[in-house]
Amino acid sequence: MTKGDCMERKSTSPTYTKKHLVQYVAKSCNTNLADSAQWVDRVLCSLRDIMVSARPELRIEIRDFGVFEVKLTKSKPKARNPRTGEIICVPPRRKTHFKPGKLLKSFLSKPLDGKPGTSLARDIQSTGSMK
Repeated sequence: MTKGDCMERKSTSPTYTKKHLVQYVAKSCNTNLADSAQWVDRVLCSLRDIMVSARPELRIEIRDFGVFEVKLTKSKPKARNPRTGEIICVPPRRKTHFKPGKLLKSFLSKPLDGKPGTSLARDIQSTGSMK
C-alpha cells in the first residue's frame, strides 16, 4: 500500500481506514475483498466487544504487536469548565491505552530512510513477521 492509497489529512499524515486494512489483507493473503472484509470486521468487533466488557479493567496482549488496556481514571472533584469557569466534579471512568510491543517499538524507533512505511511492508512480506 502506498502513501497515495490512503486518505490524507490537512497535516499531510496518511490516514488508514478499515477499507485500506481490508485491501491490504486481501492483497497479502491473495483473497477477495469480501472474505478479507469479513475477517477484519470479526477481529475488530471481537477486540471491541472484549474491551467493552471490561469490569472494570482489562488487558489484551497480542505478541509481536502490543497491548490494549482498559484502565480506570480517578475522579476529579475540583475540575473546571473552561467555558464558564464553573467548578464541577468529574466522576471516575474507563479509558483505553495502547502500548506497542518490542518488535513494533524497535522498528518505529529506527531513523527514517525518506520513504515512510515501505520497509515495514517489505519486511513483513519477505519474512512473514515483523522481525
